[in-house]
Amino acid sequence: MASVNKVILVGNCGRDPEIRYLPSGQAVANVSIATSSRRKDKNTGESIEDTQWHRVTFYDRLAEIAGEYLKKGRPAYIEGRLKYGKYTDQAGVEKNTVDIIATELQLLGGREGMGAPSEGDDGGQRRAAPPARAPAAPPARTAPAQRPASGFDDMDDDIPF
Repeated sequence: MASVNKVILVGNCGRDPEIRYLPSGQAVANVSIATSSRRKDKNTGESIEDTQWHRVTFYDRLAEIAGEYLKKGRPAYIEGRLKYGKYTDQAGVEKNTVDIIATELQLLGGREGMGAPSEGDDGGQRRAAPPARAPAAPPARTAPAQRPASGFDDMDDDIPF
């Protein structure tokens, strides 16, 4: 049976990313993302805002992009997967952790603090994607290929629904 471990967050960056490099040279960036939801209190009728904080980890080129463009307060769209862990604190108490390992990042909002826009600019929205592939060579122009007869060549293409 197939399984899915996917998280989508749209929230605000709680602090500037912390970037470090592993001995292998791999970049790692950690950041906190805040998401908020609103609900009405049944008794008083007033609006209550509930804010959740999420620890997000970026790796490799995505970590470098996050370090360069994510800033405290900046809205972002993040996709990733959940990773659960445990550690023992200084008092000897075992604690559980939940991290989001980011696989995609898109900056939201304007270009505040990023300089003047340039021609062909994407409006401050950057999406990290897998490494670009070399474009395939266009096929050589030849005569159209003959399709094998399917027995439906004489049917009308109009579908009644």
